[in-house]
Amino acid sequence: MRKNPPSSPLRRFLYENGLLLVGGLLVVLTLIGQSITGWYEYNDELQELGRSSLSFAQYLTSGHFVEATFENWESEFLQMALYVLLTIGLRQKGSSESKKLYEEEEVDRKPNPSRKGAPAPVRWGGLWLTLYKNSLSIAFTLLFLASLWLHAKGGAEVYNMEQMHKQEPLVTVWGYMATSRFWFESFQNWQSEFLSIVSIVGLSIYLRQQGSPESKPVDAPNDETGE
Repeated sequence: MRKNPPSSPLRRFLYENGLLLVGGLLVVLTLIGQSITGWYEYNDELQELGRSSLSFAQYLTSGHFVEATFENWESEFLQMALYVLLTIGLRQKGSSESKKLYEEEEVDRKPNPSRKGAPAPVRWGGLWLTLYKNSLSIAFTLLFLASLWLHAKGGAEVYNMEQMHKQEPLVTVWGYMATSRFWFESFQNWQSEFLSIVSIVGLSIYLRQQGSPESKPVDAPNDETGE
């Protein structure tokens, strides 16, 4: 049954964009919490190294904050890039996260430039359409690579400070990316993201959440594939 939209423009905006707004608010709140607690934590480490404490503004541009932030973002963007690409061709019987096993789906149909409201790249065709057809995975991949680099850049700064304290050689960003420490930081986050993919794909076969588009209908058989 179709619902009537809220009469107030503000209420309608909040209703129509609630998922993104609440998600964005959670990102901001947790980032604030991370920055404040990280500031105290890093200043404690600096005192142990005999260095001056940082102001909060200085901390926000420090390698410690940059590394901690983008180390996590990196794994999220990797997860989403791979998830988008894997779900194109791979199937999982019974999972709401999978395309149907043997049926054509709307997402597989050929783009129609004459369709009402079709995005501009669809109407332009050619290279623009090719890029647009793959723009989601391209965007996630570029965000992953940018986050990977910033993770390494921030990590190299923290690593070099420790190296200076021990009077050992400093490294470049590329040099830091060749250390086991960098890859340990990356792999421990990547595997948790891959686990979340396995969890949602596998659990959605047998478990339900009424009202969620990530779940099959509550009365759907376990072997029914797709949402």
